[in-house]
Parts: sequence; C-alpha cells; structure tokens
Amino acid sequence: MGHPIGFAPIKRHFMMKNKYILALDQGTTGSRALIFNERGKIVRSAYKEFKQYYPKPGWVEHDAQEIWESICHVIKAALIKGHIDPKQIKAIGITNQRETSVIWERKTSKPVARAIVWQCRRTADICQKLKKYTQTFRHKTGLVVDPYFSGTKIKWYLDNIKGLRDKARKGSLCFGTIDSWLIWKLTAGASHATDMTNASRTLIFNIRTKKWDDQLLKILGIPKQILPKVQNSGSVFGRTVGARHAAPLPSGIPITGVLGDQQAALYGQGCTEPGTVKNTYGTGCFIMLNTGKKFVASKGGLLTTLASDLKGKPVYALEGAIFIAGAVMQWLRDELKFFKTAPESEKIINDVKDTHGVYLVPAFTGLGAPYWDAQARGLISGLTRGANYKHIIRAALEAIAYQTKDVFELMKKETGKPIRELKVDGGACKNNFLMQFQSDLLDCRILRPQIIESTAQGAAFLAAVTAGIYKARDLAQMNRTGRIFKPNMSDAKRKELYAGWLHAVEKSKER
Repeated sequence: MGHPIGFAPIKRHFMMKNKYILALDQGTTGSRALIFNERGKIVRSAYKEFKQYYPKPGWVEHDAQEIWESICHVIKAALIKGHIDPKQIKAIGITNQRETSVIWERKTSKPVARAIVWQCRRTADICQKLKKYTQTFRHKTGLVVDPYFSGTKIKWYLDNIKGLRDKARKGSLCFGTIDSWLIWKLTAGASHATDMTNASRTLIFNIRTKKWDDQLLKILGIPKQILPKVQNSGSVFGRTVGARHAAPLPSGIPITGVLGDQQAALYGQGCTEPGTVKNTYGTGCFIMLNTGKKFVASKGGLLTTLASDLKGKPVYALEGAIFIAGAVMQWLRDELKFFKTAPESEKIINDVKDTHGVYLVPAFTGLGAPYWDAQARGLISGLTRGANYKHIIRAALEAIAYQTKDVFELMKKETGKPIRELKVDGGACKNNFLMQFQSDLLDCRILRPQIIESTAQGAAFLAAVTAGIYKARDLAQMNRTGRIFKPNMSDAKRKELYAGWLHAVEKSKER
C-alpha cells in the first residue's frame, strides 16, 4: 500500500525499532488519539471536538460521519506530532461513549440518520410504556428502563424512520454503539462487532447468559440480524484495512482491546479485583465498583453491568451513572459566560468560603442514579441578595461531589462493606478544590493518578496485554498515584451540607 498521504515527507525521522499502542478515546464532546510506548507511557496525543446537535428540547444527536472524520484527524495528528511511522503501531485499543446508537446501511456504510446520544431523552414515552417489563429487564440486563440505554433508541429509529424496519428485517442495516461503528470503519466493513461491556449497556443483552436476549428483542421489536457479534473485551475484533478513504493507518493492525469508557477507566485505574472502585469525572460522573464473579442485584438505583478482568474476560460491576458532571461547568462557561475555560473556576472561587447557602442541581436532562427521574429539571436554590456568580460556580462544583456521594452511600449500603478509598480520573479531577471537597464529603481518601487519562490508558493497556506487548502482571507498576486527598471536615458539617443538597434535589423533582 505504501505510506498514507501525509507521512512520506517525515520518513527520515522515524525510529522503526519502537513499538506503539494506539488508543482511540471517542467521547461525548470530542475524539482523542493517544499513542503509548512499550513502557506504558503516553508519547503523543491529539484531540478534536465535534458538533453537538439539539434538534428539540431534551434531544441530543451526533453525526457519526463527523465522529469518524474526527478520529481520522486525531490519528494523523498524533502520528505526525510524534514522528511515528504508522507501521510502528502494533495494536489498537478502543474506548467510547457508551449507549450512543448508530444505524447504518450495510452496503454503503452510510448512517441512516444522526446518532442518538446517551444523554438524549426522546424515548421517555417509550420507556413509560415499558414499565410493566421493568423486572424482566432488571433481572436480565441489570439495568433500569430509561432513555439512557440503547434499546429504546433502536426502537425509536425503527418506529420513526420510514422503511427502516423492513430494511432491518432484510438484514441490510447494521446497529452499533460507537465502538462498533469505529471497528466497522477501521476494518472497511469486514468486522461488525462489539465487546461485552458495551453490549451490557444496550438493554437487550442478557448479562447472565452473556448473549443477545430473544425475549427482550421481541418486547422492543428489534430484528436480531442488525446486531453486532459480541466478544470478550480482550480479543481480536478485526484488522485495519488501509485505503485513501480510511484512517491514516496501514492494513493489518489488530484491534485487540475494546471497552466502554467507564469500564476502560476501571481497567486503567487497576481496579480489576473485587472491591476496588473508581469515579470518572467527565461530561457525566460514573462510579464503578468491581464485584468480580458476583452478580449484585441493586435494590436501589444502581446498575449491574459487565466490566473486564485483567485479561479481558467479563466480570460484574455495580455502577452509578450521573448524567451531568463536567457538563455543568461547560454550561457555566458557554451559556452563562462566567469564565472562558473550566480550569479558571478553581481560581475564581479561591476567596469564597462557602456557597452562601446556594445549591445547584444540574438535572438538565433529568436525574440519573440513584433517582432515575427523567422529568426532573435543573435548579439553583437558596439565592439571596448576597449571593454572586462565585457562589454559583462553587455550588456547581459542589454539586458534582454531592451527586457522587448519593451513589457512594448506596454502594456501601448494598455491598455491606465500607469504602476506604476512591480512585479518580477524568478532566474535572484536576480541580484540587473539587477533590478535597469530595474527600471531605465522602470521609475517605481520594487517589488521583499521575496519568488522569485512565479511560484511554485502560483501552491501551488491555489491547497491549491481549497482543502480548505488555504482561498483565506489569500493569500495576505502570499505574502511579499522583496525589492523595484526605478528609478534613467534621461529621456535623458534612451532615448539614448534605441535608441541604437532598432538600434541593427534592425541589428539582417537583412537577
């Protein structure tokens, strides 16, 4: 094939002896490519945002083709910046925003419509009609019936786009979460596959039998022939096919690790043993606790899902999904214009001792765990004449910590075990104020790693282990703690603050 366009001019700089792992981290607001070396260190990365579409209130969409173009862009940018020959990439790991759903034409690879994003609430009415099946879905999938998950999104596509259901029955369409879409594009349509962790978020995958469930497919009216093959997270999902219209990679590179973003962060944080727990502070906030071979059925608002053991085989986990975390800071930045960049928020609130009684509940798209109230809406409460924008910024940061505590307390209750430390990652964990307040609120240690890109790291590490580039036993040495935050708040103050939060949440749920 020769070198893809754009790489020949820098050929003289290549160091051919080195082997690299390419991690593709496809997130809700942007795509990132990170290149790891044989010692588990990031040598180069590139990032590109893409457009968010909001056609109606509560609706969120992405253009799958734009996502693919952003992936191609970041792969090329990372390779060029690192003076790395694409042939030096020996394995690819993929991690992705989960639940976001794409349907495309099998022959042309063209999406039939924009992707429906995990945040989208358009299927709330469908979910309401499915409430009678709540226990069936809960028992088989570990999930609640909510617009968050892929199953009702697929049903919406088939019910609302003319002719789509007939095409689906004839087998001319493919459904996939974003990992499947990227695998399909990287392999030029040779592989229509997904992994256990992403499949476990669709509402149609039985996590007990680890198969697509015929009963659930029938309830939702989804033809089985549109679904991807499900594999272990650590396995060969296909190999790249180099072409002018494809990513700037040569043919033959194996895709050897695929994980949904939160499971990838769990793996990247080294939480592969039962009892270990992490929280990712991204667009949303996601706490995940590894329960090993034990299926823990939550009696509260937690989800039971699939994660990965050290070698990429499925294990169970409990998860609390919070819809709006870092996104509330984006809202303050983009809509209220309180600051130009999110990191400024920490400096702005330096001279503010508290929130002046202000609470902000960021229920912009409803409330996730443990409430699962799709109709709840955001609010700011406790405003007085003395409150200013700094108090609102602090209240937004505190809201991220309060939502985490909601889930954290339920996890302790349902497992019957104390949680003495929480590993953290994601962009917002850079905020020292937030991490200290989180430690105070939870009354436990917070461990922040040196490399906070745990999601990409998890995908890269699993891909490397599967490909034989890393040894599983060496991963612990590659994971280093950067800073530890310890609690320093009285129990009385903790209870007082949290009681105020719970009161504000109840207000957000009022009709």
